Amino acid sequence: MQGREEIMGVKPNIAETNLGENSTDGNGTEDRGSGAIAPIVLHPSKQAQRWTIEESEELYRIKGWGEPYFSINAAGHVTVSPRGDRGGSLDLLELVEALGQRNLDLPLLIRFSDILEDRIERLNACFSKAIARYKYPGVYRGVFPVKCNQQRHLIEDLVRFGQPHQFGLEAGSKPELMIALATLKTEGALVICNGYKDREYIETAILAQRLGQRAIVVIEQLEEVEMVIAASKSLGIQPVLGVRAKLMSKGIGRWGGSSGDRAKFGLTIPEIIHAVDQLAGADMLSCLQLLHFHIGSQISAISKVKDAIRESSQIYVELAKLGANMKYLDVGGGLGVDYDGSKTNFHASKNYNMQNYANDIVAEVKEACEEGQVPMPTLISESGRAIASHQSVLIFNVLGTSDVSIHPPEPSTEKEHLILRNLSDTYHSIKAENYQEAYHDAIQFKEEAISLFNFGYLSLRERARAEQLYWACCGKIQAIVRDVDYVPDDLEELEKIMASIYYINLSVFQSAPDSWAIDQLFPIMPIHRLDEKPTERGTLADLTCDSDGKIDQFIDLLDVKHVLELHRLKPDEPYYLGMFLGGAYQEIMGNLHNLFGDTNTVHIKLTPKGYEIEHVVKGDTMKEVLSYVQYDAEDMIESIRKQTEQALKDGNITLQESQRLLQNYERCLGRYTYLTT
Repeated sequence: MQGREEIMGVKPNIAETNLGENSTDGNGTEDRGSGAIAPIVLHPSKQAQRWTIEESEELYRIKGWGEPYFSINAAGHVTVSPRGDRGGSLDLLELVEALGQRNLDLPLLIRFSDILEDRIERLNACFSKAIARYKYPGVYRGVFPVKCNQQRHLIEDLVRFGQPHQFGLEAGSKPELMIALATLKTEGALVICNGYKDREYIETAILAQRLGQRAIVVIEQLEEVEMVIAASKSLGIQPVLGVRAKLMSKGIGRWGGSSGDRAKFGLTIPEIIHAVDQLAGADMLSCLQLLHFHIGSQISAISKVKDAIRESSQIYVELAKLGANMKYLDVGGGLGVDYDGSKTNFHASKNYNMQNYANDIVAEVKEACEEGQVPMPTLISESGRAIASHQSVLIFNVLGTSDVSIHPPEPSTEKEHLILRNLSDTYHSIKAENYQEAYHDAIQFKEEAISLFNFGYLSLRERARAEQLYWACCGKIQAIVRDVDYVPDDLEELEKIMASIYYINLSVFQSAPDSWAIDQLFPIMPIHRLDEKPTERGTLADLTCDSDGKIDQFIDLLDVKHVLELHRLKPDEPYYLGMFLGGAYQEIMGNLHNLFGDTNTVHIKLTPKGYEIEHVVKGDTMKEVLSYVQYDAEDMIESIRKQTEQALKDGNITLQESQRLLQNYERCLGRYTYLTT
């Protein structure tokens, strides 16, 4: 397993690990005798210790990724502070149970509108501080990229919360432009028009000026220059134009390849010069007022931001010197989210905070403009992930588990096959001094047992005995490994091999598509029982009939871990997990694998007396998801009715059975696509 320092070239600032010596592998199949049964004891030295919420905080790293919004209370429940450090909190378990009493079944997406407001305020406050610190004569005008989360209630909240800051919207397509123009009514706020454009897109954006909208058409392809010129002449309206530059500076991490001179969007420097000449030839160079760039989403290293700002600032200055009426510099997206709380340049983290980001942008732009002796621009950023990620929490319940069956084996006998006696002897010989050697012996003997079975030298019952002995060895070794300070490399997979499978009431493809598609890490943890020690290790398997419908990568300080610490299920008691920081991109990118639809969604706002439910958006019913794939529910019901009538005629079903089948069928069509309890 690679550590993040190997992946990214940066080692987190933590204490060094003590390395142990490697043991010699066992390689014999000699008769090792038998002994008395030794009980399997997990964590013998730690079992009696009381687990604290502080240990849960450290284990799930909630202070790293969750502050100031998420924490753990004395009852061992996750709490939400939607206003951050301005006061007021909610017990997440109590909230989920109260919503359940309102017939809002799990899985449930809870949006906290106060968090959205707080994120907007924090971003604007950081730029205000940076502008004051560096005595920058310009202003900041943020825009939210609609593609990040197009849900109507969220966009309406965002526009409302952004009014004091003249916060605008960015559209990357015609449908998103329709949303922006219809929703944004804030005087002075900007509509940044990105993405591929046709004549209709461009004309609509230009005409929006007549409504008082500040729509800026950003040229991303050379062909768009001619379309803009033609539309302007046809309408008799001078547009406000921008140009997107392909910088040589590149981002880092998963989206680093989306920038550079071979990026999907934008113009190279020669193409920018050509566009300038075309606009000048049409007497429209004064329309060019904005420079835009984007070096990728989730920029984890501040040095990459600095490089891009330095390069783009020089381009901005040079455009002004060429005669363009430059007024705006749009630094695009990329402001990262610390998903794992490590504060490193690992792809799921970032080695800077929001204030560092604003400071570097303001300082670099001011320096370049002062040296170039050009007026300083209005600064724009398209921060979507950093604004929307924190505001939603996905809650889902565990339906059951599949565990490795470990039982102390029966003593071996002289009549047993040699391979079984060797496995039994290996089990009884396991100690803290030889567990590594014993692990390799157990693997070898199990493989030999399978081979003997395949050639007919072991019976099915004997093979079962061999596998039981092998898993007993692994369980005993696992108990030792959990108590050591350093786990040898060749035993790192043991926890994953021994992990339970926790079956969750969720579709990964619908609710966490980035986890499946690009191995995006999201903080996942129990929302209760955090004053209890999580003795189990598990991976998560969703409801879909797809082997990829699982989550087996979780946040960790040193690396990505492949098992999550969880609690043993209690009979007749629900067990709730939460996925956090998933408010950006996940909802709109989810798909209908196995026809699991949108989840129930509720918008919560903090009040002096607790909270109020602002909006409830019911999840898809089976009837609705079937309509997406062109099935008509009434036709389907009629088909079943005809089949039952024929079965009645043939004597294959009773009238009572036929009616129950029809009732269940029709009732199911109106129900939630997920499992209910």
